[in-house]
Amino acid sequence: MHKISDLAALHALYGKPSAPALRKVATELTPLYRIWIMASQLCVLSTVGPEGVDGSPRGDDGPVVTELDARTLAMPDWRGNNRLDSLRNIVEDGRISCMFIVPGSNNVVRVNGTAILTDDDTLRARFEKNGHQPATVIVITISEIYSQCARALMRAGIWEGVDRRADLPSIGDILAEMTSGEEGGAPYDSAWASRAEKTMW
Repeated sequence: MHKISDLAALHALYGKPSAPALRKVATELTPLYRIWIMASQLCVLSTVGPEGVDGSPRGDDGPVVTELDARTLAMPDWRGNNRLDSLRNIVEDGRISCMFIVPGSNNVVRVNGTAILTDDDTLRARFEKNGHQPATVIVITISEIYSQCARALMRAGIWEGVDRRADLPSIGDILAEMTSGEEGGAPYDSAWASRAEKTMW
């Protein structure tokens, strides 16, 4: 297998980006990018750290981030599995990328920048829901914002209403496989939904 090992060889295969692909980049929230990001209740948060890279879905029942100012976004860290992969990376490195998704749209908006993690009481209180606050908040400093071409989601047909879950293993099945049957299986799957509902926030 031939490895492409220098940028000149890579660019020779693809050519130059179009003018719109370069001109769509902003360094802070513009009025229209603001509307788009505030419509997103789901994003993929990507981080990098000494142990490697991590991509984590982040979702909320409203905007997944809050604007602190035109160059700063805040994302609450709601209860999860406590692996803390993304949070450890942010503490140790800080480079992040967010891909904001809106159901029904084949476009996504990407934000690249840096982040810090804070347990600031005032900021945490801004996200309180049902008497619960996030343990921490990810504060993102924007370096660049741009829209992503729709071709990938169009190819995947992600919003075409086709349910492809039938042949998927459940998380209980996967956990049973990974623990040689010591954990997981049908009991895990049947109990998970009610457990998640109680600890959503």
